[in-house]
Amino acid sequence: MAIGTNGRGNAAGTTPRCIALVGPFGSGKTSLLEALLARTDKVARQGSITDGNTVGDASPEARAHGMSVEINVADADYLGDRFVFVDCPGSVEFLSEMDGALSGADMAIVVAEDDERKVPALQLILKALEARAIPRVLFLNKIDKSTRRVRDVLNVLQPASAVPLVLRQIPIWEDGHATGFIDLALERAHVYHEKEPSTQIDMSDEDLAREHEARFTMLEHLADHDDDLMEALLEDIAPDREQIFADLVNEMQDGLICPVFFGSAEHGNGVSKLLKALRHEVPVVDRLRERVLDGDKKAALQVIKTLHTQHGGKLSIARILDGQLSDGDSLFLNGETEIKVSGLFNVFGQHAAKIATAGKGDLVALGRLEHVQTGDLIAFEAGKIAAKPADERRSPVLATAIAAAQRKDEVRLSTALTKLAEEDPSLTISQNQTTAETLLAGQGEMHLRVAQERLAGKYGLDIAAHAPHVPYAETIRTSTKVRGRHKKQSGGHGQFGDVVLEIAPLPRGEGLQFSDTITGGVVPKQYIPSVRDGVMDALGQGPLGFPVVDVSICLTDGSYHSVDSSDQAFKMAGILAIREGLKDCKPVLLEPIHKVTIACPNDATARVNAIVSARRGQLLGFDARPDWPGWDEVQALMPEAEISDLIVELRSATAGVASYMSAFDHLAELSGKAADQALQRSGKQAA
Repeated sequence: MAIGTNGRGNAAGTTPRCIALVGPFGSGKTSLLEALLARTDKVARQGSITDGNTVGDASPEARAHGMSVEINVADADYLGDRFVFVDCPGSVEFLSEMDGALSGADMAIVVAEDDERKVPALQLILKALEARAIPRVLFLNKIDKSTRRVRDVLNVLQPASAVPLVLRQIPIWEDGHATGFIDLALERAHVYHEKEPSTQIDMSDEDLAREHEARFTMLEHLADHDDDLMEALLEDIAPDREQIFADLVNEMQDGLICPVFFGSAEHGNGVSKLLKALRHEVPVVDRLRERVLDGDKKAALQVIKTLHTQHGGKLSIARILDGQLSDGDSLFLNGETEIKVSGLFNVFGQHAAKIATAGKGDLVALGRLEHVQTGDLIAFEAGKIAAKPADERRSPVLATAIAAAQRKDEVRLSTALTKLAEEDPSLTISQNQTTAETLLAGQGEMHLRVAQERLAGKYGLDIAAHAPHVPYAETIRTSTKVRGRHKKQSGGHGQFGDVVLEIAPLPRGEGLQFSDTITGGVVPKQYIPSVRDGVMDALGQGPLGFPVVDVSICLTDGSYHSVDSSDQAFKMAGILAIREGLKDCKPVLLEPIHKVTIACPNDATARVNAIVSARRGQLLGFDARPDWPGWDEVQALMPEAEISDLIVELRSATAGVASYMSAFDHLAELSGKAADQALQRSGKQAA
């Protein structure tokens, strides 16, 4: 989300309400944003993804891949009401962008389509909304391309939602195409016009019968939470229209139902009706405050996104929960650290316009708040903020080892990676001390590819990346006793150190142990720590080329010279003894084994089990995923070497929705062909 310096500010009007556009990849969220902006005259002409002229998805990475890779913000006014729309990526690899946006949204429009292959992805989106208690409506997009009754489509989509999907409209069909809709609350029929508002028409007798049936079904859903309405239906009394609208609003805002609208974002159909519903049904920002805060009223801003711009520095996009904000105001990060606003901006697509003030409900960008991160709460005055627990960050599922192609760029790379992780909290940067690699981990192949493209395009860095090396280790199978003697005479004082070590294997997981049984001062006490240092240095790389683990070393004997012995001489003696002795102890390669929990739709569980087995995994079993109807969790032990690209195959087998979590469990012996291959990949040779 590259931000420029020219753009449009907010118009005057009512307190803005913030609406997140969410839904599976390719469902048409960016097209809907464009249609909403065109219908509200915020843009002169509705752009298209094909033409590459949309307000959203205008970053180089989004244009290159033809998909949303970050949130896009745009504000609009409609009939005196002000809205801020946040278009969120739909790919599972970029859902962390949605997570940030939802922390500042009053409501969500879930964009879906008639495609049962995307139901698991839709469930991922709806679960995120349900977990955060965010009110939502569903916009069934691409109605012009649907070949099934809307009721049948809802039957396919309903398993993805924990609450009923309630039709607010039914289509008017002509020659198998939806040419308009019937509003079930107002009992009015409308016909579509290409990228223009619909017009009201009279209903045919057939459509009138369909409307009565569909309306009664809608009222039955509402009556589940309204005893008065239920009584009216049972007594066949026509309910008051105001009561119906009140139930629709209240039950949607309370998360009891998910009303369903439909249309075609590409053609602008159904957009006016959606906007009119938003005017009356989107809750105000006060409900967001209740969702975010735990009874505390000090917090004023919720940060939903961090950006690093090439010319404007760091920007923190935040929703104002209460009060008025001016450029230069002093604020308190998490109610404690005083910070000062250095630039206040309104964001519209890729542009930011400087403004002097902003108020309750606005979504603004704050300049140069260096210590502020995505998810932070900011207050106008000092004092502890009683915030509700923050959402857990998504665990990384794929990593790449990354380095600057030229050593002179190493510092620049480190700085750029820090900024990337600030912008996208689902990226993690870590150092593997065993393999001496910098690891960039994220949510999938495309996620990491976009991150590397930003390093190249935004920061001008030439990057070298490769699959991370597996942190193998080695141990021994047998014991030995070995002497290590370091003797050197080169004029003046010489060097002399002589040790006898007993080397023995330990049970797995016991680590390294050093002890001594020296008596009679054959190795003076002051030199024993140096022997230990030499031993530990030598164990850093065994005969197979990897760190040695689970070994006991005991210093049992030795000798010294009153003049030539020194700490360095005894350290070298310890190194020599270990290097010589380990060769005789039948060294064996160890590979790290992880415990893995894979979440997948249950119709893909058999395929997932086969993938695990084919990757040398040991299946521990599977069970239903708690609170996820239709999903399983597969438990397994898997070699780390087989996990590196596991997510690619899992996503391929699950329509792109599988995820997993893993944690190191133990080291296991690796021998035979698998060990030879591991040594070959690591550039080592068997002893």
